[in-house]
Amino acid sequence: MAMREECKHFQSRTYPSGEVARYCQLDLAPEAPWRCPEGCPKYERRLADAAWVHGSLVPPKIEDEPDEDPEAIAELLRGAEEVVNDAIPGIEDEINRSSRRSFFKRKKPN
Repeated sequence: MAMREECKHFQSRTYPSGEVARYCQLDLAPEAPWRCPEGCPKYERRLADAAWVHGSLVPPKIEDEPDEDPEAIAELLRGAEEVVNDAIPGIEDEINRSSRRSFFKRKKPN
């Protein structure tokens, strides 16, 4: 099933480069941006678009679906997500160390 853009959990972002990211906010579409899972239990039709800013009336064309096996694509994306999740604690520690150094380097009033 194609990505259901009318679902309340669907999100799309267009970056300055023109690249468009389409995904499920609940992370339930492992084959995004091409497909939502068949019979998704969390599908909810979006009822209102209040205060949303929409671009053009013609959405950009979704790139062609790859020829690879969908399970292989999902596995690749799971692996990429693991890499990012494994890096987070180290990045947080680095930010905390940097913040502490900045705090102690400030000049104290005379």
